[in-house]
Amino acid sequence: MMEDAFWKTKTLEDLSQQEWESLCDGCGLCCLNKLEDYDTGEVAFTSVACRLLDGTSCQCKDYPNRQATVPECIQLTPAQVDEIPWLPPTCGYRLVRDGHDLYWWHPLISGDPETVHQAGISARGRTISEEEVDVEDFEDYLIDWPLHVGDARRG
Repeated sequence: MMEDAFWKTKTLEDLSQQEWESLCDGCGLCCLNKLEDYDTGEVAFTSVACRLLDGTSCQCKDYPNRQATVPECIQLTPAQVDEIPWLPPTCGYRLVRDGHDLYWWHPLISGDPETVHQAGISARGRTISEEEVDVEDFEDYLIDWPLHVGDARRG
């Protein structure tokens, strides 16, 4: 665990690049394709993952170049944390924005990047690549568990 609990004392805007990157818990939920209802604006998660998501590690296969390969990939910024309604309840960026502490399994707390997977928070083993599914069939892969993974707040 990091000695300096910067996430408790800094705003998202005040974080260094290294601190910003370390707030990502590596769950892979941001990399799941979502469907938006045009009438209601409601966003639904699918288990269809970005083609760059490694379904085992939950890491991007080409993080530095992801936006060149996947132009629709969102590079999260502090302003976007306020604007994106689909960030999961466990998202470190969302938690810090809202003044909450990180979960026990977050690598900054546990000191181990595997705890997010051990706690069952991540997308590990729950996805199919978008390269294997036609866009027209995404609705067959609707899921709601990313919105409930943080219901049990402490381990």
